[in-house]
Amino acid sequence: MSYFEDYEVLCSVGSGSFGTCQKIKRKSDGKILVWKVVRYREMKKDQLKRLLSEVKILMDLSHRNIVQYFHHFVDLEQKKLYIVMEHCEGGDLDTLIERYQIRGMFLSENFILRILLQLASALMHCHRRPDRTVVLHQDLKPANVFLDKNLNVKLGDFGLAEVLPSKEHVCTGRAGTPLYMSPEKINESQYDERSDIWSLGCLLYKLCAFVPPFTDGRGKTLEERINRGTFSRIPVYYSNFLDSIIRDMLQVNPFRRPSAADILHQLTERFIKEEVRSPRQPDHRLPQSVSVQNIRHRKKEAQAPQKKTGAAVNVSVITTNQRGSVYRLFVC
Repeated sequence: MSYFEDYEVLCSVGSGSFGTCQKIKRKSDGKILVWKVVRYREMKKDQLKRLLSEVKILMDLSHRNIVQYFHHFVDLEQKKLYIVMEHCEGGDLDTLIERYQIRGMFLSENFILRILLQLASALMHCHRRPDRTVVLHQDLKPANVFLDKNLNVKLGDFGLAEVLPSKEHVCTGRAGTPLYMSPEKINESQYDERSDIWSLGCLLYKLCAFVPPFTDGRGKTLEERINRGTFSRIPVYYSNFLDSIIRDMLQVNPFRRPSAADILHQLTERFIKEEVRSPRQPDHRLPQSVSVQNIRHRKKEAQAPQKKTGAAVNVSVITTNQRGSVYRLFVC
């Protein structure tokens, strides 16, 4: 068992109501990690239950697009829990969005589709567990999606996550961040993993437009806008293909939304065709940017977007087609 003496604290990278997140170095090999230090002395029973649930979920999830859990230990005297996890050098998507917004530049569509592909893969891992349980993330937003040094996605912060015994079970309540909540959550109705897909749509929209699709304003509340499900098209710099995927995820009726597996299948089918036409080598440079000032937002396209083939994107995923052939593709 490891204890906090085995690590050197380098700096603090964040803080919350019950603790901090610190960048650390493992003394045995110099590996850079982070640990989440949680003070549980003042926690209520339900909060402590959620904390223990988060640890259990992190222990069970093992996927290259989910922040890797290493181990945890308890300081009984100080009433602190230490959760040691992977360090994501690239920061989070919220910070990346702010950086590009300040520069007045759009993120490239290739990069956004790559983010979507990897998040869909991570969510499919959560929603389709080997024991038939379903892990709902419940708080999918840019601040909870991290990047490694090669700009690969790492889904993190499972503090509000819920585990359903099977796909036949549902949740109730309003866990999460309002700007990314589905209509069924806003209305405190029953919901399942399709609520995560709505949040994914909101996240993708913000990557494109730098604002969520639903906000207060013009005499309407956030709840009213979410329940209506109407929003402007993403900037016309982006293809109708990407706009259509986001609109599919933001269907008010949850049964009309695609699953994570559906999204992954749709993207890989497209990428396989593009890979045959135009194979590329992996490239992990910062996403190509385009000036916002050079793009005009045409509102006429917002109502009835047409499907068209977008730019080729290389992806990093292993997939099998209907004939059983295995493809390995690379993201760039």
